Amino acid sequence: MNIPQETEFDTIKTTVSQRILSDYGKQRFAEQQPASSIHSARKRLAETQEAMALLGSGQQVPFMGLSDILHHTTKIEKGLILEPRELIDYGDFLRSFRLIRQMFEKNQWQTPRLTGYAQGLTDFSDTVQTIFDKIRNGRIDTDASRELRKVRGQIAKHEAELKKVFSKFLQDPRLLQDARIIQKNDRYTLPVRSEFQHQIKGQIIERSNKRATVFIEPEAAIRLNDRLIMAKAEETAEEYQILAGLTGLLAENLTEIFTCLDVLVELDIIFARAKYCREIHGVPLEINEAEVIDLQEVRHPLLGAAAVPLSLQLGYDARCLVITGPNAGGKTVVLKTVALVCVMAHYGLFPSHAGGSQVPFLKNLWMDIGDQQSLANALSTFSGHMNNIAQIVKHASRQSIVLLDEIGSGTEPNEGAALAIAIMEAIYHSGALLIATTHYGEIKQFAIDHQDFHTAAMAFDPETLTPKYRLLSDAVGTSNAFWIAEKMSVSKEIVAKAQRYLETKQYPTEKAVFKGIQKERQQVSVATLKKGDRISYTETNQTGLFYAYLESNQAQILLDESLVIVPTRRVKLLMSREELYPAGYDLESLFHSFAERKFNRDIDRGSKKAQKKLRKQAQERQAFAKGDGAQP
Repeated sequence: MNIPQETEFDTIKTTVSQRILSDYGKQRFAEQQPASSIHSARKRLAETQEAMALLGSGQQVPFMGLSDILHHTTKIEKGLILEPRELIDYGDFLRSFRLIRQMFEKNQWQTPRLTGYAQGLTDFSDTVQTIFDKIRNGRIDTDASRELRKVRGQIAKHEAELKKVFSKFLQDPRLLQDARIIQKNDRYTLPVRSEFQHQIKGQIIERSNKRATVFIEPEAAIRLNDRLIMAKAEETAEEYQILAGLTGLLAENLTEIFTCLDVLVELDIIFARAKYCREIHGVPLEINEAEVIDLQEVRHPLLGAAAVPLSLQLGYDARCLVITGPNAGGKTVVLKTVALVCVMAHYGLFPSHAGGSQVPFLKNLWMDIGDQQSLANALSTFSGHMNNIAQIVKHASRQSIVLLDEIGSGTEPNEGAALAIAIMEAIYHSGALLIATTHYGEIKQFAIDHQDFHTAAMAFDPETLTPKYRLLSDAVGTSNAFWIAEKMSVSKEIVAKAQRYLETKQYPTEKAVFKGIQKERQQVSVATLKKGDRISYTETNQTGLFYAYLESNQAQILLDESLVIVPTRRVKLLMSREELYPAGYDLESLFHSFAERKFNRDIDRGSKKAQKKLRKQAQERQAFAKGDGAQP
């Protein structure tokens, strides 16, 4: 079964994983898929129910050494040697096999299935005893072998002899920086003050950073230190042999240990599911093959105490449900709750409910919820929804459920409603269960008229103008737009007209005549600007001269001795050219120099010299353009 992200089941899966003790269990649960058969789904539900019963009786499974067992086992597989503390963990882990089996045997009357699993745990008492005989208090015991006992006896003897040698120096500490024995480079030394270093016979092992202290090995201690170092090397070698032997003992039984590990990891996951279900006050439910959803006051597990109980039935006498109601009324939460409860059941998890709830075994779960807009693929919200729904319609079949939020929205309402009805009809004929939410009246009416569709509505409180987030079966909701408008002091006349328009679909379209408008329009005259008029450019409040009108409601004006192009609406007449200049005045002189005007006249009359100059200018511009293009 595919699990859409909109269900938010990943959040629940993460929460359950946090209650799994072993790394191996966390890894397996992360990879676990929903039950692929109704038998598997029912088995998981039964396991969780038995584990909840055992936890409810105040008992805990004695999982020991389980948290790091994957790490330790991996070391053994790689041929590495386990440290003493790791062997203790492994010993506890193996010892727990017998304790867990005994616990389930005592409780087999309430955990028959889990007791059967525990019977597969092997008794490794001999191996456990061997580990604990040789490893005590986190280190290898002296009696772990005759050789180790012998070499540690030699170490104790050498250390006692060294203590006698050094005690003579410690009785008169005037030469010492500190009256104690300090180990440097595996050799016992005296911290002698540097000014007295020649008064003690021996070899300098090290000097302090400030040179104030010299660490001297007395002459009488040199041979004893050598013997002690040799003895400790023999001890290390013997300890390695003991650890290697114990690790090898585990390696010899690794195949059987893995079989038991699989059982314990499965129990670890089952009890993590049970702990989570108890935390959310989960109650066992049934999973059926009859394709029936029957939810009795189910609470959305991620909403906690704020969740409003949901009761919903589908599949008894109708396979499709259309939910209506105002925005933010809880319709989407209904869809998510249905989806999440179905997915949880396939993982062996129980939601909080009043009892008697059941969900169908599903091979597929399809959802279209939220904003499907994709900037990367240039899809609008409606296109995104249609892209998703196209895939849903293609794959919808029996033993699947389709959940559609605000179907048909995001486009022209009439077309959207017609398309939504056609989509729902296609999904219905595929055999899938369907729950859809909508605001469209046409879809509501279709659901009312269809023999295999039911309707439901989200409850709304007219006094507080707030949704109650409660689903009302066999009801048709509205957006409450008219009621809310009137409550918000929109005039009753407007609301009454709106209700009439909704019923008749007839709207007044005549043009109204407003007094005084025509007279005012006649008085308004648009000033036509002429070349040379003094103007104001309102964008910058600059004063300039008007030159000419251009296309696209633009004009060319002279500002600060430069001709610029600006929007015509930003140009305001200050004084006409007739008021500024005498009749016959050469207005071009205001905008162009004498040389420019002469050159333009020569061009107009066909002067070859002027045309030659014009061609030369054109060639220079082309050359300059090519030069710019060649630059890096």
